[in-house]
Amino acid sequence: MSTILQVENLTKSFGNKRVVDDISFSVPRGDILGFLGPNGAGKTTSLRIIMGILKADRGRVSFFFNEQPSALDKRRVGYLPEEKGLYEEARVLPNLTYIGVLKGMPPSEARSRAAEWLERVDLQEYASQKFDKLSRGMKQKVQFIASVLHEPEVLVLDEPFAGLDPINQEFFLGIITELQQKGITILFSAHQMNMVEEICDSIVLINKGKQVLSGNLKEIKESYKEYNVSLYFEPGNDPSFLWEDPRVVVNKKEEDYLHLSFQGENDINQLINSITARLTLKEFQVATPPLHDIFINAVKERGEEVEENQPA
Repeated sequence: MSTILQVENLTKSFGNKRVVDDISFSVPRGDILGFLGPNGAGKTTSLRIIMGILKADRGRVSFFFNEQPSALDKRRVGYLPEEKGLYEEARVLPNLTYIGVLKGMPPSEARSRAAEWLERVDLQEYASQKFDKLSRGMKQKVQFIASVLHEPEVLVLDEPFAGLDPINQEFFLGIITELQQKGITILFSAHQMNMVEEICDSIVLINKGKQVLSGNLKEIKESYKEYNVSLYFEPGNDPSFLWEDPRVVVNKKEEDYLHLSFQGENDINQLINSITARLTLKEFQVATPPLHDIFINAVKERGEEVEENQPA
């Protein structure tokens, strides 16, 4: 699969603080890439550099719209910024229409498509409302429409789920997946790793401005030699044989429930056979750890701590 965006050795400091520290990754054409990490990790700064809003101290950003390296073409890229980028005093539909025209759309087409999107996200009755009168969640929906109105080849979303309730978060996860199916490449940042990992093809995990893990998500999870095991069993069963195994860590224990971590990629079937032979099970689940746990362990392996709530 060809690359549509390549980021090489991106570095940016503000004063004495290095916010982005030698980050490199590429986005395969048609992929959804999650640019993930805690608040303050450097995600927003990186995306602003990619979008030409900030200038890197060092490094290079290249787009490959026609298979050859080129500079950013904003008519071929959609961008949802973390901060609000629409005119506060303008009404919603004219606001969106104007953004569409700036992206090269005929006014009538921009207005028509904006109206369709407003109906899609259930905001059609607010088309004549001033943008600054909307709730935070409504504003986020309108901002999202502005980023996709011109049907870009690449869509860059900075914390797209901010301000959305769980129902609308799921709704927009579905829309992002649908846009990918139409051929749009999507790069988005988020700190809610466990919520978004289901839609990512590839990921870049960063902490304190540094790259911790990157690559195909499925391959990363398959290479992680640990399983989470949850057991519900009949009261009176004795599961104590499990913590005699040095590969088992008991995370939670109740009278009829256990949650275990098991390290031993090639021995998981042996563990399952042992459990089913000695316990009367009511429920049993084996899964690889969620992405957030993989991130935390990767950070700890580097001898670092997770830093949050700093400027991004």
